[in-house]
Amino acid sequence: MTAQLNIEISVKTPRWSDCLPDAAALAQQAAQMAWQRCGDNRPDTELSIVLADDSLLLSLNDRYRNKNEPTNILSFPVDDDAQPEMPRLLGDVVLAFETIYLEAETQDKAFADHFQHLCIHGVLHLLGHDHKHETEAAVMEALEIAILSAMGVSNPYADPRMKRPT
Repeated sequence: MTAQLNIEISVKTPRWSDCLPDAAALAQQAAQMAWQRCGDNRPDTELSIVLADDSLLLSLNDRYRNKNEPTNILSFPVDDDAQPEMPRLLGDVVLAFETIYLEAETQDKAFADHFQHLCIHGVLHLLGHDHKHETEAAVMEALEIAILSAMGVSNPYADPRMKRPT
């Protein structure tokens, strides 16, 4: 059986489609690329991507990280102990429109490129990557750069104004 990634995309605010009409397709592509690069070979893998706003991310960030502020992205991995032949549930990636839009503007980046970078970043978290320590961060950033390059997106860390995703 061929490995396959099933992605459920939920758009919680129309601002995504107003500003980036192909947001769902871009998220799908970014998630697929990250998974193909780093996923395992189980028959089916599932994840969800939620295109939300600052209000939802503020609430989630406060509830799960005790930070009373919005953030650009949160990843919620599922601790999946399923059998290797069973579908693997990776978890959820939730993105905040306003924060991501402002970051792209502040860093003089194309909104679509920054959005795809953060989608990849979130999926890598679901796949077990992290950036709590410099060595982990270097590995994760190298993966992000390679995946983005394969998608025709330039290195997001080349600009010193780039803030590491949280």
